[in-house]
Amino acid sequence: MSIDNLKSSLPAYAKDQKLNIGTLTRSTELSEQQLWGTLVASAAATRNATVISEIVEEAKEHLSEEAIDAAFGAATVMAMNNVAYRAKGWLGSEYSQVKFGLRMNIISKPGVEKADFELWSLAVSAINGCEHCAVAHAKTVTEEGLTKEQVWEAVKIAGVVQAISQVVEIEAAR
Repeated sequence: MSIDNLKSSLPAYAKDQKLNIGTLTRSTELSEQQLWGTLVASAAATRNATVISEIVEEAKEHLSEEAIDAAFGAATVMAMNNVAYRAKGWLGSEYSQVKFGLRMNIISKPGVEKADFELWSLAVSAINGCEHCAVAHAKTVTEEGLTKEQVWEAVKIAGVVQAISQVVEIEAAR
């Protein structure tokens, strides 16, 4: 199992992350699709090939191909949106009414439940540091019926997957 591969590769200084990922993969806050989609989208957001391949390998036991593609779709559309929305904020009020002008059709037809796709988008936005997008997606998922505990669970998953990715990079560079 691939999460086990990641856990076994973590050095002693990353023991907390080994414990955290073990706990989070047994989450009872999220549905199986929400949990594994969040893991896949977060892995994709880290851009770390090892983390992506190990998580996706195990996710295939829990998600349909359509859900995996939707998780990748969330990661890629948020990669674009997180940059654009942060930049609009930095550029100031004169840019607030500028037409966005970028395609993001996947948001309206992701291939999975809206709440799940939005949750995955929230996790990616947390990794990418886009406050505007994280707040907007949190609002949407709560309107879709998810709880603040479910939102926070997705954020925790994003944080731990990002930390594991950093450890993998550190160890590759050592």
